[in-house]
Amino acid sequence: MQKPDSLIFDMDGTLWDAVDTYAYSWNIVFKEQGIDKTISRDVLAGMVGMEGKKVIEILMPEFEHDRRVEIYSIVNDKRHNLIREKGGILYPGVREGLRLLAEKYPLFILSNCAKGIIRQFIDWAGIDELIKDELAHGVNFMPKSHNIKLLMDKHGLTNPVYVGDTEGDGLQSRLAGIPFVFVSYGFGTTDDYDLKFDDFTALAEHFVSL
Repeated sequence: MQKPDSLIFDMDGTLWDAVDTYAYSWNIVFKEQGIDKTISRDVLAGMVGMEGKKVIEILMPEFEHDRRVEIYSIVNDKRHNLIREKGGILYPGVREGLRLLAEKYPLFILSNCAKGIIRQFIDWAGIDELIKDELAHGVNFMPKSHNIKLLMDKHGLTNPVYVGDTEGDGLQSRLAGIPFVFVSYGFGTTDDYDLKFDDFTALAEHFVSL
């Protein structure tokens, strides 16, 4: 794998773990809506990285599509405030590693989350000056492979890599025609990657040294 000209990061399971906050947002809304349902951390952790339409099909099979979308919209509105208040767990070495990497590469975040959540994360983590741009699935409801290409076109990237933690991240990287860097500490597993790292510090040190 040749030296990249940029790094595009997944968010959940790659930069932080906010599953407890996400589960809390679902459960608050279910209670407010009079829905007798509770989502556990383990159930939600298994869906990290999925597109929203798939998540709501799994979580709310008893509702029609429009009602699922309505509830999901309320959850995401609630989540904006909760991320500011509760945040999540930044993985060890992420803030320091991003700071080192940003001196050498343009950095991007691309996630299958709802619109606005990446910005909430960036503000919460205090990394605004390190991230050149971000793109969420909720902006255009397109797959990661499509959105990777959008970032490439917008910023003139010729050799980016995508850093993620799930098999789906690897598949979408392949579809976009770019290398996939797998971080094993996240929520998923896969054997299909170009590079693998067990912690963020090792990842940062590798790319800084190129």
